[in-house]
Amino acid sequence: MTSRAAARVDLAAPDRRHLHTGHQHEPLFVWLAIGHAAALLVVPSIPLIAIGLWWNANTIAHNFIHRPFFRSRSANRGFSVFLSLVLGVPQSLWRQRHLQHHAETRLGDAVRTTPRPLPIVIETFLVLTLWSAIVALAPSFFLQVYLPGWALGLTLCQLQGYFEHARGTTSHYGRLYNWLFFNDGFHVEHHLRPGTPWHELPALRRPAPDGSRWPAVLRWLDAFGLELLERAVLRSSVMQHFALRWHERAFRELLPRLGPVARITIVGGGLFPRSALILRRLLPHAAITIIDASADNLESAKRFLDDDVTFVHATHTPGAPLDGDLVVMPLAYRGDRRRIYLDPPAARVLVHDWIWSPRPVTARVSWWLLKRVNLIQR
Repeated sequence: MTSRAAARVDLAAPDRRHLHTGHQHEPLFVWLAIGHAAALLVVPSIPLIAIGLWWNANTIAHNFIHRPFFRSRSANRGFSVFLSLVLGVPQSLWRQRHLQHHAETRLGDAVRTTPRPLPIVIETFLVLTLWSAIVALAPSFFLQVYLPGWALGLTLCQLQGYFEHARGTTSHYGRLYNWLFFNDGFHVEHHLRPGTPWHELPALRRPAPDGSRWPAVLRWLDAFGLELLERAVLRSSVMQHFALRWHERAFRELLPRLGPVARITIVGGGLFPRSALILRRLLPHAAITIIDASADNLESAKRFLDDDVTFVHATHTPGAPLDGDLVVMPLAYRGDRRRIYLDPPAARVLVHDWIWSPRPVTARVSWWLLKRVNLIQR
């Protein structure tokens, strides 16, 4: 939080020093908006309407709120009308609400907003006129396709906005999401400097705080936790078979990069110890130790493994070194995950991670599991 002496920033009128410098990125958003409109005309469907509304609102429309794309006010007003018709949401209203949101959740400079009722009235009238025309020409399409898709899109936007701030403003640094959503995941950074162009947000990232492993719209999964998924696998031999099959394929792909391995340490053996079962098969002569903070998890893992595996009931301290030629870190690791990559606890570490977090040496487990395995060497 800045001091009282900090300059106030009017988000409704972004800093002109930045508005039209590096302007080569704005035409991309304009063409993407035109492409979105064309897709809705050519192949309208519930998923396209819903996902298009959610994606556009958090990329094109969001960037347009903070950094209008044109030098001409008339052109910006025209584009705002265009987006209103494409999304079915008056953009002047969306803009006013969003800037008020920044005023209420400010992390950086103080902000102020300027209500502009006339554009809201005009855009609302045009959206309702378009809807009336669709109802008159294709009532079944409006009720059975457009309206459900539009409502679902708004629901996705609501989830996005809620979970971006549910436990304080939170960022997501996954590469895939930020590539598809133009660094929208850098949310803490965006709130610190709302007028910063999207392609400069990564430079504002601070080393101390770690972000959420989930994009905001999927962050509700944290409420369920990975342990529930593990328990589901534990109860199904079919799921166990597929989990082993897909993980073993990834481990085999990385096996030639491991070199000689005599001792393996696995952190978080899990309820179903897939890593230990696979490495026992791939490296039968290696000694395996499983460290887990849950005694119940260790007892569960013992049901699937031989007596020659060593079980240790302990909690790994982030940054603490681990014994072994190879260390395996779980997806559900509770600690500073980023530190594993910056300061690996062993010379060679296999890190279970999300599909959108690849490293230079990596193997995909499965798209449907949203998972990959990264090899870190020091």
